[in-house]
Amino acid sequence: MGRGGGEDGPRDPFRAAESRPIIGRVPVHDQIVELLRLPENGKGAPTLATLEEKLTDGYAEALALEAERWRIERRLGEVARGAGEPVARKELELLSRRLNDADGELDRLRALLRSLQERARARRRSRR
Repeated sequence: MGRGGGEDGPRDPFRAAESRPIIGRVPVHDQIVELLRLPENGKGAPTLATLEEKLTDGYAEALALEAERWRIERRLGEVARGAGEPVARKELELLSRRLNDADGELDRLRALLRSLQERARARRRSRR
């Protein structure tokens, strides 16, 4: 029983994250864009419940991106200690690109979430 050959020791969370990175897969981003394209009021406007559900999904995605950033930053620190090795340099470059990608996606998602939050606030005010 147990792990197969060559799998002794603790699992490396950074390697697991590399196999399924969150960066580059932000379907919530596209869904928020579509919601923001709909009319604010009247026929075809999303319900407040729909806006709030998508806000929740967006905030969850933002937290996942933050967690990915933290994993990348932590790994960058580990790799930087061995930066003189050719393999370490390549990994540093890769990690740096991934961190920049995560920053960009997080910035874009936060901007959309601010717009969606404002739309939800306006919708709540209009219900009073």
